[in-house]
Amino acid sequence: MRPPPELADPVDPARVRTLPRHFAWVDHRLRDRLQALSLEEIALVFFLHLAADKHGLSFWSDATIARKLALREGEVNQARYRLIQKGLIAYRYPLYQILALGDERS
Repeated sequence: MRPPPELADPVDPARVRTLPRHFAWVDHRLRDRLQALSLEEIALVFFLHLAADKHGLSFWSDATIARKLALREGEVNQARYRLIQKGLIAYRYPLYQILALGDERS
């Protein structure tokens, strides 16, 4: 869906973002699943998207992730478990993997 032409112009044209050489991307279908996630799960899955390589892999430790997100390490562990159960990530110590979103999972 496209916005009306009068709304398509940037609010602040001097600060239009451009893609840097290193950038992360998040599948837009994730927004339809946010309501089913806790704030800790949203923080973790978003962090993993930012940290992941082109294959969705990340080696960040739970302790470091917890510090970066101002969470307790136990909260990161719980969020990880729930994201695995929801089919959004896979984990094999010390490797996180962001999984491709399929339309069949919620």
